[in-house]
Amino acid sequence: MSARHPTVRHLPGRPAVRRLLAGLALLPALLSPVTAHAAPGGHAKARFDLQAHRGGLGLTTEESLEGFGKAMRLGVSTLELDTQITKDLKVVVNHDRQISGVKCRDTGPVTPGDPMYPYVGKYLKDLTLAQVRTLDCGYRQLPGFPEQEVVEGFRMVQLKDVLNLVRRYHAWGVKLNVETKVEAGAPEQTAPQEVFVRRVYEEIHRSGIERQVTIQSFDWGALRVMHRLAPKWPLVALTNYDFLEVGRPGASPWLGGIDADDYGGDFVRAAATLPGVTALSPNYGFPQSGKVGDPGFRFYADAAMVGEAHARGLKVVPWTCDDPATLEALMDLGVDGIITDYPDRVRRIMAGRGMPLPRPYHPHGRG
Repeated sequence: MSARHPTVRHLPGRPAVRRLLAGLALLPALLSPVTAHAAPGGHAKARFDLQAHRGGLGLTTEESLEGFGKAMRLGVSTLELDTQITKDLKVVVNHDRQISGVKCRDTGPVTPGDPMYPYVGKYLKDLTLAQVRTLDCGYRQLPGFPEQEVVEGFRMVQLKDVLNLVRRYHAWGVKLNVETKVEAGAPEQTAPQEVFVRRVYEEIHRSGIERQVTIQSFDWGALRVMHRLAPKWPLVALTNYDFLEVGRPGASPWLGGIDADDYGGDFVRAAATLPGVTALSPNYGFPQSGKVGDPGFRFYADAAMVGEAHARGLKVVPWTCDDPATLEALMDLGVDGIITDYPDRVRRIMAGRGMPLPRPYHPHGRG
């Protein structure tokens, strides 16, 4: 574990002294995304960052207020979410830069004869918020997620709506890991990098809860822009390995001017040079949706990566793992958290291991 997150074990002395020292050692945890609880035996354990991917899309329609609310009531450390920028510069919470017919369907043009209609298949950067809000993105269960509760008639929400929801829950211990989905490999498909990042910054800055936010991106150039705007905000470097373009001439468009080959193709060494980066978020393994025990499966976020990151004071929070056996194996490798579609599964594993569990929150601070 990172040296900045102390673990208290086998403290000598009387029980009251042990409790006092354990509490002092855990003081930084009170400012973290997790409210630490005493583990069995009275010994405190290090925090683990349980991140609900798109609000926990395995449980609820992705990136809906209902999904984010359910995740907070369940008890997660972090709400992970994606942002896109509309034509009229609104920050909407959506993973896909192009309206997906698998997730959304048209209900009619926002005005008669709208030349942009139908909206399904269009890029969000080319649609206004009013056009986007006509789409029914809760008309079906997402294929492959049989436990997903469908939020019927769901309309895409804005980033400010999610920030306000966290405020309504008084969830001061929950982090929001906000991804700027700048498409560095095809920049014409999303809003310009500078505009994109600035709008996300503005919405978070005016929310009053910016201290609870981390910013992640596959586009490390976008992270550089955010660091310039908000030098104190913690940043997270995402990668799926392919974006590193190891062995190819020149710098990858995803790495903000960094050539991974200058660092031996090492994700940790390359990302550690980014100002403001406090955590790394690689895909957890190869193939991307593989499981422990599958022929040919191997971890990308392996023990060597975790050790190297920790030596540099960086956390490792891989994405997006749902299989219980694979989740257990990742925890055994020493990762600092996991991004998952099923936060309930990770909570059960954490509870079984006697790990501190994130505090549940309820609207208006109840519970």
